[in-house]
Amino acid sequence: MTAVTALVIFVAAYILIASEKVPRTAVALGGAALMLLFHITDAEKAFFSIKTGVDWNVIFLLLGMMVIVSVLRQTGVFEYVAIWAAKRARGKPYRLMVMLVVITAVASALLDNVTTVLLIAPVTFLVCERLGLKVTPYLIAEVMASNIGGTATLVGDPPNIIIASKGGLSFNDFLSHLAPLVVGLMAVFCGLCRWLFRSAFVYDQERAIAVMALNEREAITDRRLLWQGLAVLGLVVAAFVLHPVLHYEPSIVALLGAGLLVAATKVTTEQALAEVEWPTLVFFAGLFVMVGGLVETGVIGDISEAAADATDGRPGFATMLLLGASAALSAIVDNIPYVATMSPIVADLVQQQGGGDGGHVLWWALALGADLGGNATAVGASANVVVLGIAARNGTPISFWTFTKYGLIVTTITVGLCVPYLWLRYL
Repeated sequence: MTAVTALVIFVAAYILIASEKVPRTAVALGGAALMLLFHITDAEKAFFSIKTGVDWNVIFLLLGMMVIVSVLRQTGVFEYVAIWAAKRARGKPYRLMVMLVVITAVASALLDNVTTVLLIAPVTFLVCERLGLKVTPYLIAEVMASNIGGTATLVGDPPNIIIASKGGLSFNDFLSHLAPLVVGLMAVFCGLCRWLFRSAFVYDQERAIAVMALNEREAITDRRLLWQGLAVLGLVVAAFVLHPVLHYEPSIVALLGAGLLVAATKVTTEQALAEVEWPTLVFFAGLFVMVGGLVETGVIGDISEAAADATDGRPGFATMLLLGASAALSAIVDNIPYVATMSPIVADLVQQQGGGDGGHVLWWALALGADLGGNATAVGASANVVVLGIAARNGTPISFWTFTKYGLIVTTITVGLCVPYLWLRYL
C-alpha cells in the first residue's frame, strides 16, 4: 500500500510538472511534503541517506556555479562576446548565427545551459534589432545549441550532474566519452541551421555597417572584476579536470571557487547571491525526496528488475532502448525529473552488467537521450522554457509548435547520429 501511495504521489507530481499549470518548485515541495506526511520516508532518509536522500553534491555544485556566473554577469563579458561575434561575422546573418550558436555551445559546456541562455538572449535581441533580423530563429538555434553543447560535460546540463552523482562519473569521464561526439553534432547542427532557418538570412548592408561601428569594449563595465572572475573560473574548470589527482568533488570545487571569488573581490555576499536561482535548487531538493520515496518503497527496484528482464542481459538492446526512450520522454516532460527518476534504475542495470565501458554505456545513452531529446519540444528542457519566456516578455512570442517543428528535426538527426557512435565505440 505504501508503494502505491508513493507511486500515485510521484505520478501526480510528474503530470503537474509536465502541464506547467502549477510552478514546478511548488509541485516538488508538495510532493516531498506528502512523502513525509504519509511516512513513506522520514527526515533521516530524506536528508542524510546517500541512497534515498537529497543529493547535496548536486545542490551545492549548482549553487557554487550560479554564484560564479552571477559575479561574471556584472562585468558585461557576455555582452562583449556577443558584439564581438557580430562584428567578426561582418553582419552576415548566417555567419552570425554560427558564431552565436558556437559561443552558446562552448559556454553551456562550462556553465549551466539555463544560465547561458539567460545571458546570451538579451544580447541577441540587441544585435538582431541593429541588423534588422528576425530574432526568433536565432533564439531557437541558441537554445538548441545550449542543450547540445551542455551534453559534453558534467556541469553543462543539470541531468548530467545527477547522472555523474549516481554513476560515480567524473568530469573527465564526460569529457572523454561525450565531448568528441558533441563536437561532431555541433558541426552537423550548424549545417542544419543553414537549411532550417534559410528564410531568415536577409542581409542589410546599411545595418551591417552600423553594427561594425559598435565598440564591444564599452560593454565591459569592470575590467578588474572580469579578470578576477575569469581566473577563478579557469581554476574551477582545471580542478574539475584534475579530479582524479586532487580528489575534490565538483561540488566542493564549485563552492571553493565561489567563496574565493566573493572573498577576493569587492562583490558583496548579497550581490553574489542575488542572481542565484533558489527555486531551481529547492525544486531539485523536493524532487530528490520524492524519488527517494520510490526507492525506499521498492518501486524503483521492481522497475529495475522488469527492465533487466526485458533486456535479458543484452547490452546493445538495453543501450538503444534507453537512448530512444529517453529522447522520446524528455521531449514530453522536463529532462531533470526524468533523469532523477531513471538514474537509480540505470545504476542497477549497470551493476548487473558488471560496470566498465560495457555498463557505463548505459549512462551515456541516458545522458544523450535526455539532453538531446530536450530539444524536441518547447517543454523538453528548462532552457527552452526560459528562452520562450524571454521572447514573450520582449514582444516576440515563440509558439509551442514554432519551436517544435524545428526541434523534432534536430532531435531526430542528432539522436540518430548517437546510435552508430555508441554502437561502434562500446558495443
